[in-house]
Amino acid sequence: MSSYSIFLPDYSVGSDCYKEIPSVTRKYGKKILVIGGKTALEKAKDELEAGIADSDMEILDFVWYGGDSSMENVEILKKNNLVAQADMLFGVGGGRACDTVKTLADMLDKPFFTFPTLASNCAACTAITVIYDKNGTFKEYYYMKQPSYHTFIHTKIIANSPEQLFWAGIGDALSKECEVLFACREKHMYHTPMMGACISKMCTDPLVSYGKKALEDCKNNIASFELEQVALDIVISTGIVSNFATHEAQPDPKDNYYYNSSLAHCVYYGSSLVPACEKHLHGEIVSFGVLCLLTYDNQIKERDRILAFNHSIGLPITLDEIEMKESDLETVVTKAASVVEWTYVPGNPTKEKFIEAIMATDKAGKEYLKK
Repeated sequence: MSSYSIFLPDYSVGSDCYKEIPSVTRKYGKKILVIGGKTALEKAKDELEAGIADSDMEILDFVWYGGDSSMENVEILKKNNLVAQADMLFGVGGGRACDTVKTLADMLDKPFFTFPTLASNCAACTAITVIYDKNGTFKEYYYMKQPSYHTFIHTKIIANSPEQLFWAGIGDALSKECEVLFACREKHMYHTPMMGACISKMCTDPLVSYGKKALEDCKNNIASFELEQVALDIVISTGIVSNFATHEAQPDPKDNYYYNSSLAHCVYYGSSLVPACEKHLHGEIVSFGVLCLLTYDNQIKERDRILAFNHSIGLPITLDEIEMKESDLETVVTKAASVVEWTYVPGNPTKEKFIEAIMATDKAGKEYLKK
């Protein structure tokens, strides 16, 4: 097979981790452009400025990323003169903000660092970005040369993030272990994807063990041990797995594989075509997709364990909770069958079987609610 390189995420974590910025970034220059979401920039600005206060580093400006992870917004940022002047780019905010900055930096070959202001997904440290169309529908993946040079996880900022986004982050992270182990089954495995599969096995239990307490602490703005453990699971553990489990867009197509996600995310991508689902968060819908995958794979005992956990923190266990109807499933599954994840489903996946699994999941959820 062709030669390849794997870049693993570096990270700093804690309630004062921004003080590490000068030492971590010292080799890459002095001029910084900070790009991110409007609310995220407001929350992180003072801490970022304090973090570099005793150094010779300079923040040129704080710039809005555009509101969505789209190529249109990347192109707008490319035309910003400050982007060219900056030695390095800081991506601040949630997944879409980080993905926009990651894509921009990769295209321009600039050093970049990520500062997640909420723990809603692993985008801050992955070498892949999700690109959306102008209308907000999933368009494609963009494969990068490497992930962020370093990720700074400020737990006080995470603890002051919206509880709903932290909640959805737990839902999204619940997918990592079951999706990776499912997608790589029956495949020829070697060192790198095997590493990803092994690490994925530590992604679920911390969420189940600490998730409820961490969510309560986020609600009360407490940077607790439980919150830190769940944030590390959502951002770092799943991100490391992603970097090991994704090897798409290689010179020789036979070297490609994509075990990073599977049917749980297929439910989400299909839901992007259902207008009623638009008000529901990514991780919220993915958490229901986890139950659908486990049902599809006949892992009923594990499905019921996760179903009970989902319900305990308010994540969905029925179609009604994500406002998806049985009449939507043909549209959802047709979209699911068009994405890269579908090509790595073990066995011979069919739309009919997937619809049956979704309906069976919904039935199990409704029966649980009757207890």
